[in-house]
Amino acid sequence: MSKSENLKNIKTLREMTGVGFKDCKLALDENNNNIEKAVEFLRKKGIAKASKKMSRTAADGLVLIYEKNQMISAIEVNSETDFVAKNKDFILFCKEVSEINFEKKADIEKVKSSKMNNGKTVDENLVTLISKIGEKITIRRSKYFDDTGQNFSYVHNTVEKNIGKVISIIKLEKNNSEQILDIGKKLAMHVAASAPIAIDENGINKKILDKELEIIKEELKNSGKKDEMIEKISIGKLKKFISDNTLLNQVWIMDPKKKVKDFLKTSSDKQSVKVLDFIRFKVGEGV
Repeated sequence: MSKSENLKNIKTLREMTGVGFKDCKLALDENNNNIEKAVEFLRKKGIAKASKKMSRTAADGLVLIYEKNQMISAIEVNSETDFVAKNKDFILFCKEVSEINFEKKADIEKVKSSKMNNGKTVDENLVTLISKIGEKITIRRSKYFDDTGQNFSYVHNTVEKNIGKVISIIKLEKNNSEQILDIGKKLAMHVAASAPIAIDENGINKKILDKELEIIKEELKNSGKKDEMIEKISIGKLKKFISDNTLLNQVWIMDPKKKVKDFLKTSSDKQSVKVLDFIRFKVGEGV
């Protein structure tokens, strides 16, 4: 790796963790310049704390939603730079692909093989667009919500209607409450702002919890804590991680004295509000 590339990785790691130059260089040297492993290394050393800033964003592009007959779809199309994300041809391509994504119920393989208005497939048009613009463009991920519940969406950093940099969709159990429209809209905004990874603890992948517990214990061990204290403290820290990352247990963004589950209990005049599913797409997150 060249000196300039090495310095670029150090700069990226510093921005993600808030850690100094020397420690970032050491972390990268110890982990073959793998940024994700370097972040984990710094956390285990107790130098860097877990934070949303560590969500590695190495791509740009747009996220889009398409709504029709109470059903809704979401799709992310990535480019290398924000300059391309603002390109007229790129935006027009994304809008048409978003509509196809809805029709194909977010099956990306079917989307790619579908024909667009010019008679060519999405894949063929993608290749043409890449050749014209000169950047790598990829269709990354998608999701479809049917009408078995009530769907609500929110777009943050809006480029055009239903197009932005962050989108969230939440599906609620059907409810006759007069407040349900307001509740759904607010919940979609909360998901966009607070980035939960699951509805409740049961929805978190065990591998995520095991990895977080491993990091917590290593951090405590490196801080000099005794084994019996490590077990007690790590349980508490893991519970906090679960609380911070599960929708129902998160602090409600519109009233810090409440959790989301408290808001759901008190907000409806007809029946309790139940969350069935949700997604949050942020451009480039985790790439």
